Amino acid sequence: MRSTLSKVTALAAVLALALAACSSDKSADGAKNETTADGKTIITTFSPSDPTMNLDTNQVTKLVSDKFKIQFKWQTTTFDAGPAKEKRQIALASGDYPALFFLIPWVDAFTQTEVLKYGKQGVALPLEQLIKDNAPNIQKALDSNQTLKEMSTAPDGHIYALPQWADCYHCTYPDKLWINSTWLKKVGLPMPKTTEELRTVLQAFKTKDPNGNGKADEIPLTTDAQDSTLLGYLMNAFLFDPIGAKTGVRSLVSLDGDKVVTPVSKDAYKEGLKYIASLYKEGLINQAAFTQTAAALQAQGNNPKAITLGSVPVLYPGIFVQLGAASKDGRDKQYDAVPPLTGPEGKSYTGLNYPSSTGYTFMLTNKASKEAQVAAIKMLDYIYTDEGQMNTNMGPEGVGWTKPAPGDIALDEKATPLYKPIQGPQVPKNINWGAMGQYNNTLRYRNAQVVPKDIYSEAGLERRLFQATKQYEGHEDKAQQFPLASVWPDPALGAELATLQTNLDSYVSQNQLAFITGSKDIDSGWDAFVKGLDSTGMKRYLEIQQQAYDKYKSGSK
Repeated sequence: MRSTLSKVTALAAVLALALAACSSDKSADGAKNETTADGKTIITTFSPSDPTMNLDTNQVTKLVSDKFKIQFKWQTTTFDAGPAKEKRQIALASGDYPALFFLIPWVDAFTQTEVLKYGKQGVALPLEQLIKDNAPNIQKALDSNQTLKEMSTAPDGHIYALPQWADCYHCTYPDKLWINSTWLKKVGLPMPKTTEELRTVLQAFKTKDPNGNGKADEIPLTTDAQDSTLLGYLMNAFLFDPIGAKTGVRSLVSLDGDKVVTPVSKDAYKEGLKYIASLYKEGLINQAAFTQTAAALQAQGNNPKAITLGSVPVLYPGIFVQLGAASKDGRDKQYDAVPPLTGPEGKSYTGLNYPSSTGYTFMLTNKASKEAQVAAIKMLDYIYTDEGQMNTNMGPEGVGWTKPAPGDIALDEKATPLYKPIQGPQVPKNINWGAMGQYNNTLRYRNAQVVPKDIYSEAGLERRLFQATKQYEGHEDKAQQFPLASVWPDPALGAELATLQTNLDSYVSQNQLAFITGSKDIDSGWDAFVKGLDSTGMKRYLEIQQQAYDKYKSGSK
């Protein structure tokens, strides 16, 4: 019976190959190479796509398709992280996944644990030899950037997926507070420098009618649940509160020398929560700050009846108010960044988000033929060049960007201008890949863009953020920063670590909110909270992180 079945199976395979011979062949690794009539390699590609983007007709898609003889067969998701990740996971679980995952970090990037899982399963293909043979620009970046190499290389020495590298200077220091400087002048107070000076300012915003409409409609401080840096910005006046791998979620670990510890059980952390809770109790922090959506925050910021927002802790002002011409009364120009505050014990820290992109966004799977692998890695290698960055991020020359003109000034005024982004309504839609193509987006490259001198103009936003960030640089404590991106967990413990992380993040977040809003008394409830950390798995979590960190420090994974 077995012999008969084997013969039938073999015959079927031969017939299938014969039928497919006109349009495909088999590569060395067994995956079929499918081609179009004009000889382009077909690559099924999973990517996010926003409503303004049609990847089939996108100008960068055409450029790359012609340049590298690729015919993309797109499988798209939205920019909504939850549904995008769910669709990605369903594809992988069903086995109906693409040859290439080409993702966006803040939408649906893979985690270290996921990369290890799919590498071990053979779903994700090792890339290191492919890079060495076909991608000199990627290889150069890996060789010259130790952090990039560490975060790209799994414990077994393979590169199963690549992260983006985006040296976004202002993103590196995201714990900012944007305050209404016009209101400061109206209430006669200087830019706050300490936690108590901030309290005085917020009280004045609440009681002295700085928007001048005779109504008590001012909101001293608010944010949204998605973009908030409230906890980090205020807590860093009490102790170094490191940034985690997820937006809006702080890290559970920091370093005390070479010992991995957690900041969330420290007395200074308790004092920070008490301070934030006191602002909330006085009505200085809006009750909606911890639950409202980004759209609701924008609606507050753009309230047509009056300017109501006094201060907002988020990455940049565009999150809470329309910028440029859309802000018809110029209210967007009223907000400036408050420097890191100094707390009662003289502490003045800020969080460090480095590298600013930590997820894994380029993954070739075992569905990719050898030809598809080579074409895809050559495409990515092109994106690693300055020309590739300009074209993929902004669109073709003359449409998305131009060469600098005499007198143009780079973002870093010491740098030689390299390119000038075209901005405004005259820029057509669907001309670039935007965030999908931000690989090798180095500080040298970003700082060489031409930006107008006027920091409050719409086109001058990057300079506004650049100058604001200068106030935060140097307030980070690199000695306490656990190198999350570079330290890989033991593959055998990856699933356990991920579960512990989820449980602890949830436990800490829920208790933080309870203490701040007063539903739990922090003085009487603190010891129970600390005890609960251990019952939720903190000791084991720190043990696993310590083991991984020790291996990292020893130079082995």
